[in-house]
Amino acid sequence: MEVLSPFHLLFILMFVATLIPLQQIVSRTGYSRWWVLLIFVPLGNLVGLWLLAFCRWPAVDKPMP
Repeated sequence: MEVLSPFHLLFILMFVATLIPLQQIVSRTGYSRWWVLLIFVPLGNLVGLWLLAFCRWPAVDKPMP
């Protein structure tokens, strides 16, 4: 059985450190938190960034109570 190397532990730490804040940002815009997984897809991260920047945000468009 192979033990995790420091590189693997660093990768997992960076994965979690990136995923959690981005989930909060995406959910505040009104989109599903699953959109965050696009950052780990090559070129999908650029598409997701452009969609987030130029599409309408459901949280902003809903009427105020």
